[in-house]
Amino acid sequence: MHPDIQFTKNFSLYELLLTSNRKFDEEQYNPPQAIIESLRALSVNILQPLRDALGSPVNLNSGYRCPSLNTAIKGSKNSQHMTGQAADIVDHNHGNEFLFKKIKELNLPFDQLINEFDYRWVHVSYDPSRNRRQILKAVKDAAGKTIYLPFS
Repeated sequence: MHPDIQFTKNFSLYELLLTSNRKFDEEQYNPPQAIIESLRALSVNILQPLRDALGSPVNLNSGYRCPSLNTAIKGSKNSQHMTGQAADIVDHNHGNEFLFKKIKELNLPFDQLINEFDYRWVHVSYDPSRNRRQILKAVKDAAGKTIYLPFS
């Protein structure tokens, strides 16, 4: 296991390796250096500026997911969580809809911003090589499959 690294004032490597407080195998806690750097960039460019603007905690449900964890939770095969570029976050003080709107209002350099299932949580990603500023909402279709729709 890597030693914990403090990326910013409020976000560390260990925190971004936890997923909904689940313990997982060693693969989850030993990401390659490229993933650690992606987690650092996510913290520096999105999470810490958001935390500073809110003046209160941003809680992480999920940050990095190793491939076996992503499969176990039935995550997308192309999930940016597996590259360390995404976090699922919640705001227990202001609510998740407020959090979602705040990210847009702050004009943070996100790649994707997703309202997950009527604000159960907010997915936000940062990719320095592409900044699509894609805003979506996740819903279940009639068959129970997650689909992503444009959201403004």
